Amino acid sequence: MPEADRTPPPAVDAPPFVLAERRGDVVWLTLHRPGRLNAIHLTMRDELWTQLELLRDDPSVRAAVIAGAGERAFSAGADITEFGSAPSVVAARQARLDRDLWGLMASLSLPLVAAIGGYAYGAGLELALYCDLRVAADDARFAIPEVTLGYIPSAGGTQTVARHAPLGAALRMATSGEPIDAARALALGLVHAVVPRERLLATAEAWAARLAALPPGALRAAKRAVVDGLDLPLAQGLALERRLAASLGGGA
Repeated sequence: MPEADRTPPPAVDAPPFVLAERRGDVVWLTLHRPGRLNAIHLTMRDELWTQLELLRDDPSVRAAVIAGAGERAFSAGADITEFGSAPSVVAARQARLDRDLWGLMASLSLPLVAAIGGYAYGAGLELALYCDLRVAADDARFAIPEVTLGYIPSAGGTQTVARHAPLGAALRMATSGEPIDAARALALGLVHAVVPRERLLATAEAWAARLAALPPGALRAAKRAVVDGLDLPLAQGLALERRLAASLGGGA
């Protein structure tokens, strides 16, 4: 296929709010509301749901990268201007149940890479933590600030942060809402690498290409063994590993 156009998207807030671009075996999804710091509103959420379903259903895609448009943010989180705009609390909750975006992300078997520059706050950080590998620019900032607005994270932040960072650090982030910088995020285990801003996308691209070059069945099975086995007792986790290894024709 011809070489993809890699010109950065224009810094405007216009649909589509999730840009999808295929580069060989890798799909790039770019959150595209730079004027609103890529805040996730309902339309963006629906577009992201659609793109993730396509990733789930297309076996020819070997890996995916999620990034944010513009220089200021990966995503500043949920668009708070939409809070309270649903016809009722019941309707709002039902919409979330009908399209459990975070559950869909967690269920994907292909590897996801997050390229994080600028703000990754609230749902933006939560979105990144549902990815398997995370590379941050040196200007990245991370927070789950919901408590400062009178509520708590609802996209899994109280759980996902504590599954990567030590409990004390996770509690501090959740109860204070205070941001941390990229170096601190690396030290806590929230990201896997920190690079200069100008190398962010190239690094994510290299990581995704490396993943895409691996045998896809083994890669997806390894991810499922780790993710699905996380909360299992050791004996059950080992049994899961054996079943997945046997499905690939391997195992001891």
